[in-house]
Amino acid sequence: MARFFLAPECWGGAAVLTGDEAKHAAQVLRLRRGDRITVFDGGGRSASAEILDVSKSEVRLSIGDVVQRPPLRPRIHLVQAVPKGKTMDLIVQKAVELGVASIQPLITRRTVVQVEADDADRKSSKWQRVALEACKQCGQDLLPVVEPARSFADWLPHCGGGLKVIASLFPGARPLRDILRSGEMPEDVTLLVGPEGDFTAEEGESALAAGFQPASLGEIILRAETAAFFGISALRYEFSAA
Repeated sequence: MARFFLAPECWGGAAVLTGDEAKHAAQVLRLRRGDRITVFDGGGRSASAEILDVSKSEVRLSIGDVVQRPPLRPRIHLVQAVPKGKTMDLIVQKAVELGVASIQPLITRRTVVQVEADDADRKSSKWQRVALEACKQCGQDLLPVVEPARSFADWLPHCGGGLKVIASLFPGARPLRDILRSGEMPEDVTLLVGPEGDFTAEEGESALAAGFQPASLGEIILRAETAAFFGISALRYEFSAA
């Protein structure tokens, strides 16, 4: 059954798909009155819905029984140095499938792709659309927020609490599994992944001073996107039975 995003404010009273969602339903899938779809609000709420009326700009719905999915625990916040090319699109897509709560694109000293301040919102909107499409395709009802790209120095003072892990090539890094098994399951985990070439020594020292624990992801040097997938998957696996 086709899935569509229905904004939270549209669930009370008249439920209407608009914008790109309405266009996709009416002009691409050519859905008609009486067809059934699934809608979700990005906050864990989903429902079956019947189409009541279709126009070029709107699709009116009758919503059935609502199912509320609880948030995944722990909440995983991926902080990813933006890689070159379209790799960030892939990272966002797979991070959504693995159930992250938020994604923070990061600009570091060794980041090849530089996102200027006036371009950060546009990039964020693009990656947010990638996240939404991933939710629709994989059946994920929890839509993570993709924040506007920020510089490492600007983001670090506001990195929040919980367990903080930096995927690192630094000497003295502990195996990720040892860090995850050293205490009870946290409510929040921030996973910090660097660019091609890793963080600079200064950035690494700043992260450690902010409470990040350096984690080794094995003896093989991983690409930035692989490190992100490895780290998120390890977190999900370790805490899946908790």
